[in-house]
Amino acid sequence: MRKTMRPALAAGLTAASALALVLSTPALSAAAVPAPLAASASSVLGSGGDLASPEKKEIAMQLVSSAENSSLDWKKQYSYIEDIGDGRGYTAGIIGFCSGTGDMLELVQAYTKSVPDNPLAKFLPALEKVNGSDSHEGLGTAFESAWKQAAGTEEFQAAQNSERDRVYFDPAVNQGKSDGLGALGQFIYYDAIVMHGPGTSTDSFGGIRDAALSKAKPPSQGGDETAYLKAFLDARKVVMKKEEAHADTSRVDTEQLVFLNDGNLDLHTPLKWKVYGDPYEIN
Repeated sequence: MRKTMRPALAAGLTAASALALVLSTPALSAAAVPAPLAASASSVLGSGGDLASPEKKEIAMQLVSSAENSSLDWKKQYSYIEDIGDGRGYTAGIIGFCSGTGDMLELVQAYTKSVPDNPLAKFLPALEKVNGSDSHEGLGTAFESAWKQAAGTEEFQAAQNSERDRVYFDPAVNQGKSDGLGALGQFIYYDAIVMHGPGTSTDSFGGIRDAALSKAKPPSQGGDETAYLKAFLDARKVVMKKEEAHADTSRVDTEQLVFLNDGNLDLHTPLKWKVYGDPYEIN
């Protein structure tokens, strides 16, 4: 079961507040991520490491899955779909696409564009209608079954991968490289964007990064990488504790800070960590 998610729709949203949330949800535009400087190989200073390399990216997917799904087997999550009662409607797939926050709608739109005759296409009007709410109107068990059916196809799995990369992974890695961060720092950015969204509000990735920048300089500005990442994680924990669904900060305290305090800035294996008290290991 997914234990943490991106910022939730509050129960009993007013129409105006629901619209405001929809307009600022992470999936609506990758442009919501703070614009990175032009990244190059030389911009990754000090620690080195590229989270986009196949080996490191696989590690990143397993780390996020340990927190989001209590499992390292992230590829089993294509078919995951559940309403966990957090105000976002359905949460589903490898990154927790939500029917109430826009990214599920964009995923199904992209999937339908490439595969018009698919099990989810007929639910697009309903997804458009419930966006910005926790409603299941027009969805329900038929939609859940269709999601699981689609998840068995390579095309829908590819669509989930593509949207994950477009909205979350690629922006996080690019910004991390521009800030001079190695693989661990890039992952810390990615995990934050997954949970908080890539917007610029104080409780989004952009706001967390701004708070960190007010306390420490990243390597690209001549700062110490470890000191900057600690400032970023401190700022993130402040935001996490503001919402009950995120109040358990173990994915920071007993995962990311463990790697950081060990000096593992390039995120090399073996890795040992805990999330919500559960132990995990990648050799």
